[in-house]
Amino acid sequence: MAMTAWRRWRRKVHEILELGSDAHPAAYVVNGFIVVLIVLNAIAFAAETVGDLAVRYGPWFRASTVFSVLVFTVEYALRVWSAVEIPVLSRMPPARARAIFATRPIMIIDLLAFAPWYVQWLIPVDLRVLRLLRVVRLFKLARFSPALQTLLRVFQDEYRALLGALLVMLILLLFASTGVYFLERDAQPDAFGSIPAASWWALSTLTTVGYGDVVPVTPWGKVLGGVVMVLGVGMFALPVAIIATGFSQESMRHQFVATWSMVARVPVFANMSRVEIADITKLLETRSVDPGVPIVRAGDAGDGMYILASGEALLALGDDRTLTLREGDLFGQMALLERRRHEHDVIATTHCRVYMLDGRALGRLSRRYPDLRERLSLAAASQNAVGETAT
Repeated sequence: MAMTAWRRWRRKVHEILELGSDAHPAAYVVNGFIVVLIVLNAIAFAAETVGDLAVRYGPWFRASTVFSVLVFTVEYALRVWSAVEIPVLSRMPPARARAIFATRPIMIIDLLAFAPWYVQWLIPVDLRVLRLLRVVRLFKLARFSPALQTLLRVFQDEYRALLGALLVMLILLLFASTGVYFLERDAQPDAFGSIPAASWWALSTLTTVGYGDVVPVTPWGKVLGGVVMVLGVGMFALPVAIIATGFSQESMRHQFVATWSMVARVPVFANMSRVEIADITKLLETRSVDPGVPIVRAGDAGDGMYILASGEALLALGDDRTLTLREGDLFGQMALLERRRHEHDVIATTHCRVYMLDGRALGRLSRRYPDLRERLSLAAASQNAVGETAT
């Protein structure tokens, strides 16, 4: 009995710390508190470097550090303790599962957020340099930010392309340093007396920073400088383009998966294969509708059918009768199938995201899956039978 209660608490801890607010409402408070603590730590770290503030508020800074270390230590210990609730790790021996979980990159960041504080107390040497690792605490924000997690996945997926771009930049840097060395070494031996010394000018020119502390003075040196400036604009834009493209593709993949999951939950598509649902998902258009704005109006041409992806909408049936449409509800299919106008208004009552399948897309799908129109008709008939009529 005690073991059952222990496991129940462990599962709750896992849901709060790892699964988030979708699994447990307390995650809002816990995650919010940790995020605020991370930000305050960064502010305190910067404030401590101001002499007057360090003298006046030194005890407060030290107390906040101790408190933060204790919180991060407890958080880390709870995450490792509850790691056995992860489905992939639950089949392993607990010790091995926790060891594997602790070696994840994000967990190493969590460890570095508090471990240096213990090291400086355990080892009797001057380890003040370890205090710089307090900056690592900012990286803990990646755990709570989907955008940062997406960016990390982009770096993981595109690291080969980024390494290739870096290699090209290093080659260009070497050529620019070598060229300016041979052209300027006699005129400016102090600034361009060696290729390593010339690389400072090459780097500042390629990055278009141009500090101006070292500049070519010979005619051919200036020509080379102009060429390096032009090449630098393109070369340092290359990794930015790689990251931007990868971020866009990752966002599109995430959106595709979310849309696929939504379509798969619609009853009319529930019995379709994954390939069929993927084909439908690719042809859907996404629309955002503000509260109070009609999604469709009575009398509008039935040029599309709609899936309510998020939010709520009101379907006006007439005679003061209404029907509330919620996430996953399908409407507008009969007007599209029968090529007639919509008979009812559908008005967004909250901010809504709607997936639309137009007539042309339906025609393409019907040629691939001849029974699709029949399924849609049966779904509409079923809705009518229970009072959930489609427009």
